[in-house]
Amino acid sequence: MTNSSPFAREGYPFIAYSAGLTVLLTFSAWKLCSATLSFPAALSLLVTLFVLYFFRNPERVTPSDVTAVIAPADGVVIVAERVPETPLGAEALKISIFMSVFSVHVNRTPFDGRVIDTFHHRGKFFDARDGRASCENERNGIVLEIAGGARIAFVQIAGLVARRIISYPRVGDLLVRGERYGLIRFGSRVDVYLPPDVEPLVKLGDKTAAGETVLARIV
Repeated sequence: MTNSSPFAREGYPFIAYSAGLTVLLTFSAWKLCSATLSFPAALSLLVTLFVLYFFRNPERVTPSDVTAVIAPADGVVIVAERVPETPLGAEALKISIFMSVFSVHVNRTPFDGRVIDTFHHRGKFFDARDGRASCENERNGIVLEIAGGARIAFVQIAGLVARRIISYPRVGDLLVRGERYGLIRFGSRVDVYLPPDVEPLVKLGDKTAAGETVLARIV
């Protein structure tokens, strides 16, 4: 998914609606000399600024190291451990990144590979930091086959506030590390599942930048 705009295209309707409402309220307050309308106009302006901030779409410089697994999301690492049950059907290293409503929410592909499976599960909306979120929340996943035949997976998970997961890749697509592939609206997390012999290069509490932070290396 290519988009050089400073704002994610998924946010255009929200930006247009909030900006339009702000203009309408501001014009009405000025035209009618109404102090009563000034407050909602100011509130609408704040909402518009937040919407612009939420849907920001910064450019990122992806490391050239072809063995590097790149963070798919901005946020904080909340899980970095090996787990037995995974979308890969076997033990894997799981690294989870929590995105607050203040994080950049554009998601990026963590590694080069071919999409061999996608899945979507309807579910609950526990806080994304809750341990149950990985298996019980609304989620959308992608399984990649990478060079050498190994597989990795990354899963977008809706959180307490998030209600919309957007993911564009389809089975057969070739994905490139660092490219934009989707977005989750209003707070969420992304889980990455890697081969169990891979060592994490991040720890709990580390901050990540999508498309730039190296989570691990697959040699």
